[in-house]
Amino acid sequence: MLDHGQAPPATTEARRPAHPLLRRKPVEQLVAEGGQGEGGSLRRSLTMWQLTMISIGATLGTGIFVVLGEAAPKAGPAVTISFIIAGLTALFSALSYAELAGSVPVSGSSYSYTYATMGELIAWICGWCLVLEYAVSVAAVAVGWGQYLNELLEGTLGFTIPEGLSAPLGEGGWINLPSLVVVLLAMVFLMRGAKESARINTIMVAVKVVTLLLFIGIGVMGIKAGNYAPLAPLGVTGISAAASTLFFSYIGFDAASTAGEEAKNPKKDLPRAIMLSLGIVTILYVLVAFVAVGAMPWQDFKGTEAALAQIMTDVTGHSFWGVILAAGAVVAIASVVFAVLYGQTRILFAMSRDGLVPKAFAKVDAKTGVPRVNVLIVSLFCGALAAFIPLGELANATSIGTLFAFALVNVAVVILRRTKPDMPRTFKVALFPVTPILGFLACGYMMYSLPIATWVAFGGWMAVGLVVYFVYGMRRSTLATAEK
Repeated sequence: MLDHGQAPPATTEARRPAHPLLRRKPVEQLVAEGGQGEGGSLRRSLTMWQLTMISIGATLGTGIFVVLGEAAPKAGPAVTISFIIAGLTALFSALSYAELAGSVPVSGSSYSYTYATMGELIAWICGWCLVLEYAVSVAAVAVGWGQYLNELLEGTLGFTIPEGLSAPLGEGGWINLPSLVVVLLAMVFLMRGAKESARINTIMVAVKVVTLLLFIGIGVMGIKAGNYAPLAPLGVTGISAAASTLFFSYIGFDAASTAGEEAKNPKKDLPRAIMLSLGIVTILYVLVAFVAVGAMPWQDFKGTEAALAQIMTDVTGHSFWGVILAAGAVVAIASVVFAVLYGQTRILFAMSRDGLVPKAFAKVDAKTGVPRVNVLIVSLFCGALAAFIPLGELANATSIGTLFAFALVNVAVVILRRTKPDMPRTFKVALFPVTPILGFLACGYMMYSLPIATWVAFGGWMAVGLVVYFVYGMRRSTLATAEK
């Protein structure tokens, strides 16, 4: 019987790697350690529905409220088709995530999957990409929340937060106070426990889904058939360009996989939650886009970040409905901060348990079953980024970091099918190996299409990560110490 926080002994598979950088953590060991932390264990309390809400919470937010205004001028009325194409692209990786989440139900998500299949160095790189995806995107989304909060305040009370308190240094202010506040609020709720946090997240997700359904119900009354012609004014190229932009609206569906050690029935519920959340988000995106471009000429979307609120006001003739939509956007974006912050803490929990980052991140409060030190450190770090640092290309680099992690997951599915063909799998990727290969190629194409500045920022982030690994993680990993 293992004590809490005590890792099982390394197996022969872990003890005899071809090279220290290629040492793999056996799947059996990953699963056996599930939930164990320093001083306590995570609690299995999350249902399939709550897991689905976590993924929807991390996905459905700034994408539809902001990015639609960038994509519609590229594709015209065919932006609806662009959403479908982006959703299908995300589906390839989602299928791979679903298979691995059901087979290896642990908190580390793609980091743990690559540790079991491709070795420690690749796992570290993947984990470092996830830190970029989650931690920096929390800060970026929090900044967007502050902007919508100002719109809501102006529409209801007639004033906005002064620029000195709503923008960081270098962008006209001293501190982005609203962004810091929303991260700290998320921290307070996460401290209460996974079950309580999931309930709060579910309420916020319900509010933003109802808000979008309200938009669909009101916006459909303003549809004019002439707005759909011509369907694709910029041709196939425009549809493709918009799809590349909109793909990043789907980032976050993998959040359920970070809750693998707190799910009641992870082997069955994680795959279902991942696929269900992607399906719900795609349907909402397509319906909202169809109504939006039907109610407002596609040329008018250019330069607007609040297109949905504008449409609500134009259709009804009353600013009240635009204010309602702004309020829904505030809740929607806050739920993204909440769900993504949760995912980041659980990934660092898994990396800490493996010895690749300090043990403080794996310390679990015995009373609440929450890695509270982890939550505190991550929240303060993300809050500081949002409050004081102009994110610039570092925020853009979250896209490439996410795509890299998705690509590795598609490779991991293929490797695990080859190395462990008899492993019980509650979900299997259809049309194997074609589907994961297409997923890998789709991620590669998306990465290739990103601008040079994004690649430069990503390269800098990776360089820092490799220094951290070779100075700290490589020598302190649990597999390294087991070999001595």
